[in-house]
Amino acid sequence: MSSKALKMDTAITDYEKEKQNVLFTKKKETYNAFGREVNNPVYKLKGPPKTDCFKNLAGKKTEFAMFYDRGDFPIMLEHDTKGNKIAWKVEIEKLDFHHYLPLFFDGLKETRFPYNFFARQGIHDMLEHGGNRILPVVPQLIIPIKEALETKDPQIMCTTLKIMQHLIVSGEMVGEALVPYYRQLLPILRQFKGQNKNLGDKIDYSQMKRENVGDLIEETLQGFELHGGEDAFINIKYMVPVYESYMLN
Repeated sequence: MSSKALKMDTAITDYEKEKQNVLFTKKKETYNAFGREVNNPVYKLKGPPKTDCFKNLAGKKTEFAMFYDRGDFPIMLEHDTKGNKIAWKVEIEKLDFHHYLPLFFDGLKETRFPYNFFARQGIHDMLEHGGNRILPVVPQLIIPIKEALETKDPQIMCTTLKIMQHLIVSGEMVGEALVPYYRQLLPILRQFKGQNKNLGDKIDYSQMKRENVGDLIEETLQGFELHGGEDAFINIKYMVPVYESYMLN
């Protein structure tokens, strides 16, 4: 065998050994799709990471829980034949709504008993007896509502949407006062508007219990349009393009 052929045979053998080492070596992972690693057999290109846009972000302790643990709220739990309810130590009409109502709305993020029960029931009681004292507090309620919706927890979202529906009809001009804040409140509703269960010919009992996020969002948007004045539909349509007018149809 000539020296030239021997060199060629040696080169081929070395190449095969190197190829085997590359094939059986654990490849390094990279996200760089435009770098030099793409053509390097040592690297394995991974796909982009998940966005987790529907990830549940609940679980953080709220200011409401801290105030409740300190005993700063004039409330207590009362048991009767119909179940649990709130016993107010003072008349609701005499409460400082600028102080207490935003704190109760902050408690919408709670999923633990008794915090969730007191926050939910306390808000309903204050909205029912608040009257014209609710309207000046509306700007302070936007951030707690937005934070509750952004937890993306189905239970918290359903509770918050029901509270929003009550808030709209709790006093005069409250629905119209919410229109400037649609840009803060509606993006998360647009994201979850299509969250309806496709069960085919089965029965969805969550509709009867009003625990279907998609249906509650549709009801809330209809309430915004109905009580938000003449500019409500335009602003809703801008933020949620798939929404169809409730009043025009």
